[in-house]
Amino acid sequence: MGILLLAAFIGVPLLEIAVFIEVGEAIGLWPTLATVILTAIIGTWCLRAQGLATLARARTQIDRGALPTKELFDGACLLIAGALLLTPGFVTDGVGFVLFLPAARDVLRGLLARHFEGRMETHVHAGGREAHGRGRPGATIDGDFEEVADPDDPRHPPLGGGNPGPRP
Repeated sequence: MGILLLAAFIGVPLLEIAVFIEVGEAIGLWPTLATVILTAIIGTWCLRAQGLATLARARTQIDRGALPTKELFDGACLLIAGALLLTPGFVTDGVGFVLFLPAARDVLRGLLARHFEGRMETHVHAGGREAHGRGRPGATIDGDFEEVADPDDPRHPPLGGGNPGPRP
């Protein structure tokens, strides 16, 4: 993983420089610089519009009592897209604009979900749950649970009925 990250930190700037040189030779210095500035402006506008829409959808999900997982993922993708578009370069701009496409985020979310689902298994046993990572020895977590009623909560009367007695 470390070597891949190092390669990205070296490779992406080199790729950006090469593309800058090629675009600069094709259209000239000032149009190249104007294009970089224009993509940052358009990216900021797209980020604001889609970010506010994603925030509104997240609030709606929360109001319904649901966890806004799709909206959180979309928000993270939009944050990355905004950062890429503010970074000078054509390659990073291209990746940033792709992340603004809901279909691209859906594909990425599906790929990541399959990746992580393939690494996790959950086994339900009587008296509790055991979860472990696939292929990782010693990663098993055993546990039991017991439901305990809260005597101060009128929605959940004490088990066995009657007065639970004084609290310690």
